[in-house]
Amino acid sequence: MSLLDRFKLDNQVAVVTGGGKGIGEGIAYGLADAGADVVVVSRTTEQIEQVAENIRAMGRNALAITADIMDHTRVHEVVAEVEEKMGRLDCWVSNAGGGDGVARTFMELPEEQWDYQIDLNLKAVWSGAQAASKVMKERGSGTIVNISTILTHTAAPSNGPYTLSKTAVENFTQTLAAELAEFGIRVNAVAPGPIPTEVFVKFFEVEEKDLPELAVTLGIPLGRLGDPQDIAPAVVYLASDASSWMTGKTMTIAGGL
Repeated sequence: MSLLDRFKLDNQVAVVTGGGKGIGEGIAYGLADAGADVVVVSRTTEQIEQVAENIRAMGRNALAITADIMDHTRVHEVVAEVEEKMGRLDCWVSNAGGGDGVARTFMELPEEQWDYQIDLNLKAVWSGAQAASKVMKERGSGTIVNISTILTHTAAPSNGPYTLSKTAVENFTQTLAAELAEFGIRVNAVAPGPIPTEVFVKFFEVEEKDLPELAVTLGIPLGRLGDPQDIAPAVVYLASDASSWMTGKTMTIAGGL
């Protein structure tokens, strides 16, 4: 097998949560481009159906499943549906997550927002990993990729619950990797830098014309904000045999930050 062949995902089935837009959409297209059949999961049916249609146009099989990944039981049902309709499950990407776009300190935070952030950014990652790994254990192989954030490396005033939950995701990634290694399942994470998703734009209260200047303000060495397509290659690498001796690690993709 050549080096480039090790990056191919032919005959694999990958699931991407939050795959209807932004980083998740970019990851879904990247996995399909590498040869995988892709299942996109989200609460937004119209968006994921469009992404699935686009993936089919690329020559890959695709399935859109509407689900709230904060519902633990529903996540297990999603895995069962993937097995039934796609025949296998090789890679689970926990991408769904985020905040509500409102800057608040911990002292100002309502309890319901604390619960929401922990459920969305941490509990949902655990639910996905638990459901997917049960299937992967039976096959003796599989990959799980969790999406974190560069903010775990520093204080994040006014964005604390999001950062806290993502920091926990990175430790969860390490621990789960140690627990699942004996079953041939690898677990890694990707920590993106600033990418102007819908929530990002709302949080920073910027318009598209302001984005180049924001990259300067944030001090990004490569001089630009990220794009969802910047994250997709890292996920493809972690899902492929090219990273077969890598588990429990977080890759930072952030323009030099």
